[in-house]
Amino acid sequence: MPVIFHTEKTNFNLGQKLRHKRWIKLWIDSQEVKCGKLSFVFTSNKHLKLINQKYLNHNYYTDVITFDYTEGDLISGDIFVSIEQVRINARSYNTEEGEELRRVMVHGVNHLLGYGDGNEEERLTMRQMENDALHLWLNML
Repeated sequence: MPVIFHTEKTNFNLGQKLRHKRWIKLWIDSQEVKCGKLSFVFTSNKHLKLINQKYLNHNYYTDVITFDYTEGDLISGDIFVSIEQVRINARSYNTEEGEELRRVMVHGVNHLLGYGDGNEEERLTMRQMENDALHLWLNML
């Protein structure tokens, strides 16, 4: 099943699309589940806030929202990413924008894998999962 990338309400072009697709699939495979249809939608802060308000009743900006369509061990969903918020995060955390983008992308995937971030223990687990996935990215040939 495919991993696809879209852009809405922002002027953004993801580089290395094939490598990103392979990385996402490898990460999901490493969790012993199957990759179904994943759609990444790169958008603006304003657009993602509207989605947050409409579907989650949250009135704030965020970097990622995940809609989960997973069935059994077939991981599927829509992952909306605010490119503006990723850039803000990168400056705030003093990291490279590409790395922060991948962290946010895999954060969305990790939610599809069943990981939460609602409390400190879950956030620590999520951060370790993100770091492991970023390590996988760096070690891909």
